[in-house]
Amino acid sequence: GALYSRKFTIDGEQISLQVQDTPFVSLEDDTDSICCQEQINRSIYWADGFVFVYSITDYESYRVIRPLHQHIRKIHPNANIPLLLMANKGDLLRARQVSSKEGLQLASELGGTYYEVSARENCEGVHEAFQQLCQEVGRMIGSCNGEKRRGLHLVRPKSPNMQDLKRRLKQALTSKGKSATTL
Repeated sequence: GALYSRKFTIDGEQISLQVQDTPFVSLEDDTDSICCQEQINRSIYWADGFVFVYSITDYESYRVIRPLHQHIRKIHPNANIPLLLMANKGDLLRARQVSSKEGLQLASELGGTYYEVSARENCEGVHEAFQQLCQEVGRMIGSCNGEKRRGLHLVRPKSPNMQDLKRRLKQALTSKGKSATTL
């Protein structure tokens, strides 16, 4: 999964947001348990908030949400971590397989906020949802009085720095060129 980093301002405060995309989470056979990569577990350990995204046109993507939430609760059994349930592809109503009522019901069950959006046609809905989650995370962190919310001290993954990657590539190409000419 890719790691995306962005900085923006909410309520006058500079926020650094890291979003870890978690592909390849799936249900094991026809059970209600999930199969996921270890990288996803590491992301769960350091996360301050969660966004669960499913497609309203794909019931299987909706079915994964509850077991994934249960998996997160095993890792953070006592944490009150903000979460957002986002139903995507709201522009494809003719292909809908998951009703808004089901989405609202699941969000209520999980203790999260529900948004139905179309990332393709209205990115403002996505932006508004993320902004609300960031505000909730900010309130949650602020209420910890400087204490760590959980005892885990894992280092957050760093987003690749494109300038550093370009510099390394240039160095590698330059050193190859030098060794080829000295032979």
